[in-house]
Amino acid sequence: MHRAPQMTLPRGSKYLQCTWEKAYQDHRKKVRDAQPLVDTRAPLCLRHLPLNIKKLKLEEERLSVIDRDNYLLLEKVSCIMRTRGQTDNRNDYTHRRK
Repeated sequence: MHRAPQMTLPRGSKYLQCTWEKAYQDHRKKVRDAQPLVDTRAPLCLRHLPLNIKKLKLEEERLSVIDRDNYLLLEKVSCIMRTRGQTDNRNDYTHRRK
């Protein structure tokens, strides 16, 4: 039911009509063979802009403090496990006399 597009240009001369049809066919071929021009790639990521050096340094310092505290707690727990968890309540100092 689809018809081929009819030329809407008047037919003044056979040569002119042939030239228009050739130009139209060339145009249709260019449209059919056209490649997309839209760039669908991800945008370029500038790595130096989102990098917050001060924030990273503070985070590194915070993590080092946490690691040090964890190490100290681990030493205390291992000492308790080695000594069977007994409490040390002796005072090994001498009183000064007045």
